[in-house]
Amino acid sequence: MKNNIPDITDFLLEIDALKTINRRTYINSGSRLENSAEHSWQLALACWLFADCLDDDFDTEKLIKLALIHDLGEIDAGDTFLYAANRHHVSEDERKGIERLSIHPGNPIDPLLALWDEQEAGESKEARLLKVLDRLLPFLLNLANKGKTWQEHGIKKSQVQAAHAFIEKEMPDIHAWIKTALDNAVEQGWLIDG
Repeated sequence: MKNNIPDITDFLLEIDALKTINRRTYINSGSRLENSAEHSWQLALACWLFADCLDDDFDTEKLIKLALIHDLGEIDAGDTFLYAANRHHVSEDERKGIERLSIHPGNPIDPLLALWDEQEAGESKEARLLKVLDRLLPFLLNLANKGKTWQEHGIKKSQVQAAHAFIEKEMPDIHAWIKTALDNAVEQGWLIDG
């Protein structure tokens, strides 16, 4: 065994901290905010589901790994709201957290930093799918909760459109669905038309 059990269990406890990072999106029931670990788990499942449903030859194992590690940097950096004005240092701050975790003596994931960099750059087809689904899930939860987060933060339709615009190139069908859902959210009063 490359790493000893006490080191590995120490690493597992270190990454358990992701459960303490709350996001701004409510879980489906609307009863509480989701945490980043829950989001990463759901994203991994969504990646697996879409990889199996789409007409492409995605490396599903790699896709799931990318999903599971993509928010680990938030342990140190915290979660930054998608619509926050101060998002310019997010990637840099999260990468520092990944660098710290990658040299942890109990980390058995040799390519942790390389995998994180791949998903962050979004150059592989797996990383691009991950980025689409990473935006889709909070959007879906906002719809399920009648725009609760959008309303709490005074989010406008134009902000949501801008944050999801890249999806049109990557997954036109998903983007078309989002556009229809956005129009409905405005009609329902869940999102400011502007």
